[in-house]
Amino acid sequence: MQKNEVSDSGTGKPRVVICIGDIHGFYSKLQNLWSNLQKVILPEDFTSALVIFLGDYCDRGPHTKEVIDFLINLPSAYPNQKHVFLSGNHDLAFAAFLRVLPEPGNGVSFEEGWKAYEENEDNEGWYKGFGYENMHLQGRRWAGSPKVRIIPPIKTEIKGSIYDAAPTFESYGVPHGSSDLMNAVPDEHKKFLADLVWVHEEEDVCIENEEGIQHCKLIAVHAGLEKAKNVEEQLKCLKAKDTSIPKVESLSGRKNVWDIPQELQGKPTIVVSGHHGKLHIDGLRLIIDESGGLENNPVAAIILPSQKLVRDTDTDNMNK
Repeated sequence: MQKNEVSDSGTGKPRVVICIGDIHGFYSKLQNLWSNLQKVILPEDFTSALVIFLGDYCDRGPHTKEVIDFLINLPSAYPNQKHVFLSGNHDLAFAAFLRVLPEPGNGVSFEEGWKAYEENEDNEGWYKGFGYENMHLQGRRWAGSPKVRIIPPIKTEIKGSIYDAAPTFESYGVPHGSSDLMNAVPDEHKKFLADLVWVHEEEDVCIENEEGIQHCKLIAVHAGLEKAKNVEEQLKCLKAKDTSIPKVESLSGRKNVWDIPQELQGKPTIVVSGHHGKLHIDGLRLIIDESGGLENNPVAAIILPSQKLVRDTDTDNMNK
């Protein structure tokens, strides 16, 4: 992936960057959020913006199919915008089940990735239907049927699998865990999922803070970067979409990817993510996932340089 610079060459001012948090199948929330973004951003800035979707388009909410249709149509509807579609851990698992992930290579099979987690197979009820023999671990978990149907301590009932994938199956008209999904998902949706990137970098993004405008590098990745590993090695692995890894921490980690790695502390680098079910803005670490895929929570976005937050629930008087 090439590194990019973000500027509006026509005006000399920084290009607007919009980072949109996890959508999780909530199509109406995505529509409302997009409309609200148009209301608060100048038309000339909106139509030329860099829009980074932070991943997790599927599961939990009822309309994954419609969400993906919307995203696929954006480049033709807004040809002067630049769109980046990151893979979330849910999207990786969806793609894994459809068998559109790249092969691991070097003679490695997906089956080898099962071994480190095989003690969980029975409880998580991994998928054993058509095509499972050469399926990435997360695809088997995504379409599985766990023994335990209630998640402690919040007492939430699982929707199909530990990924809450049943609504995604249903949005394509098939029951959870059915291999019929492989034929029900349109080819353009499979291509969208196959083309999702695991990381995106921009060399010059502006952000406003107490000292004024700061020029930074930006790294967008669904969950974050591991603080205990070399950053360049992580980026190389993410750019290569190394599917020999059964659990990609930068897409699915929690505490281990929460902070900006110490290695980046000396050079201004924005690290923006979704995934965590929280809104967290701490200096240059931006975590934009207010929804967590929950029906009553808003889908949020952050606009740079201003750091203005916009939600699908914002009303017409939000600027007052």
